[in-house]
Amino acid sequence: MHNKSVLRNSFFLIFTFMIVEAVFGFVSNSLALISDAFHMLSDAAALFLSLVAFKIAEKRANLQKTFGYKRVEIIAAFINAIALIALAVFVIVEAIIRLFNEPEIEAKTMLFVSILGLVVNLVVAVYMHKSADTKENLNMKGAYLHVLGDTLGSVGAIVAALLVMKFNFTQADSIASIFVSLLIIKSGASLLKDSFNILIEAVPLKLDTDEILGVIKGVDGVKIVHDLHIWAINAGTNALIAHVVVDDALSVAEISKMIKRIEHELSHVGIGHVTLQFESESLGHKDDLICELKSEHKDEHFGHHH
Repeated sequence: MHNKSVLRNSFFLIFTFMIVEAVFGFVSNSLALISDAFHMLSDAAALFLSLVAFKIAEKRANLQKTFGYKRVEIIAAFINAIALIALAVFVIVEAIIRLFNEPEIEAKTMLFVSILGLVVNLVVAVYMHKSADTKENLNMKGAYLHVLGDTLGSVGAIVAALLVMKFNFTQADSIASIFVSLLIIKSGASLLKDSFNILIEAVPLKLDTDEILGVIKGVDGVKIVHDLHIWAINAGTNALIAHVVVDDALSVAEISKMIKRIEHELSHVGIGHVTLQFESESLGHKDDLICELKSEHKDEHFGHHH
């Protein structure tokens, strides 16, 4: 099933139950339920944001947006990661405050709604995991992590409700909230790191720069590779730009065959978009593998220096 359809259906389920959980959370005076309702609110917002991102990413490339709008999905994942962490920190602060105050909690109401919430979250989580790309697509992964966070929140609320009912241990409500929030922060930090790496155009973690360089140098006729750039346009599309020095005597037809060969070899190591600049041995240039981009302030433009 298409990621967008999965997100849309999941959004309606999460948003509907979020309203129910918030109402009963205030009625039962349970921070675990209220915090879980806030997580569900963030889930609904995250799912909606992801839906919008997918819709924008479908727009075709143009002369102003030559790579299209696919990077919007990564921006959405980045925002979702920040929202996850911020919300978890807020809940931890509130839980610590409540640890020193023993609120009255309607444990039976809390237990009933928590179980219902767990069922809803499990249904949505399994549905998203089986029907959408929650591993490679960071936008989808961000939305999925929000739902998993709520699933953990529901489990924590159930445990807290049982402890309150059995031992009148009201602090269990706050302790469960802190524990779940710490798990959510861990997941959010991972998503934040992945999306940040793409936004700053770092080499994707799954790619081996030495291996890629070896692939290019291994093609007959290649003498030197320099000014190498490897980055991800989005979580599923990796790109490469490089300058390749070849023998002066090669013809255009021979160079064209080299390009095809390099593109074919790079496709097997995860590079889908390749741009190569071929240079003659007689052309003066540095052999720096990494090109430093400098600002030409006096000419008010950016230069590409070798």
